[in-house]
Amino acid sequence: MPLVVPGIMTNADDKTQQWANKLVGKTFSETESSETMFCKRDLPEVHRIIKPGSMVTKDFRPERLNVHLKEDGTVSHVVHG
Repeated sequence: MPLVVPGIMTNADDKTQQWANKLVGKTFSETESSETMFCKRDLPEVHRIIKPGSMVTKDFRPERLNVHLKEDGTVSHVVHG
């Protein structure tokens, strides 16, 4: 079993969890960031915001952060892919 040192060895699940900790429960805004809101410039370069009912492609891109919003505009969950 490999030695896992926090902060040194990370994988996609760790990155996804870090983004989830930052974003879940916050509201999406096109331009403004605060303790309760985030905007596009806060996200990694490769990302997509997925609103309820949005159509999305099924291509898998491991570096892409998918931010899923609820009806009220808050983040429900995030996944890479």
